[in-house]
Amino acid sequence: MLQYPDLNPIAFTIPIGPISLGDMTIGPFNVHWYGIMYLLAFASAWLIAMQRAKALTAAVNKSQVENLITYGAFGVILGGRFGYVMFYNFEEFLRDPLWLFRVWEGGMSFHGGLIGVIVAMIIYSYRINRSFVSVMDFVAPIVPLGLGFGRLGNFIGQELWGRVSDVPWAMVFPKALPEGLARHPSQLYQAFLEGLVLFVVVFWFSAKPRPRGAVSGLFLIGYSIFRFGVEFVREPDLGVALIAGMTRGQLLCVPMFLLGAGLLVWAYVFAPKSAKNP
Repeated sequence: MLQYPDLNPIAFTIPIGPISLGDMTIGPFNVHWYGIMYLLAFASAWLIAMQRAKALTAAVNKSQVENLITYGAFGVILGGRFGYVMFYNFEEFLRDPLWLFRVWEGGMSFHGGLIGVIVAMIIYSYRINRSFVSVMDFVAPIVPLGLGFGRLGNFIGQELWGRVSDVPWAMVFPKALPEGLARHPSQLYQAFLEGLVLFVVVFWFSAKPRPRGAVSGLFLIGYSIFRFGVEFVREPDLGVALIAGMTRGQLLCVPMFLLGAGLLVWAYVFAPKSAKNP
């Protein structure tokens, strides 16, 4: 059994203020590790996108990467918040609709963020006059490392811990209730599988020309398999009922897997043979 390391969720404080603005006082400003993880996620996405944009046949060129990341960031944040509210706390939304906009109270969903990115990329691909599927194939390899950074942020903030376990590496999270029970460090499992492993697999797969839609399909399949598996050792979300023995995260992974499988079949069987992405 391991004890959770004494990690302060606040990385550092900017000593500005306090500043009085009428009835409100702001400052000093605390910079949280979770926010830094988001910055690292977007920075890694930008670096990988710039590398991929070097290919002459890439769907996005270097001059378009900055706008691509901006659109993606808005999709992640808006979609992630919307998905969390709708998928996991819809009853709270019905009681207090304005809660949707109180993002500072926390709560993000990967599946909602994915939907947000898809919508953002539909708009972006239209604006740059590129195939939506080709743009998503370009984006897929730049996503996993960001997911890994996000899960590290969950670990530092003691969020989304695992189920009670007696494995030797089980960890006691001080914020977890009931207190003193050792649990799977599921955030680290997800950071490794959904972040590092998925990145290696999808980036390697995308290094050679593939039929249009194949890279996106592989990403969807890979993430859904890893997330579905980790959900067995991750503590179910409080107040969210299981359906057919599956958690909400597992249920959301089922259509994601089917969509990925469908994309792979379409890519290798029905897509035009000349439609390949680098």
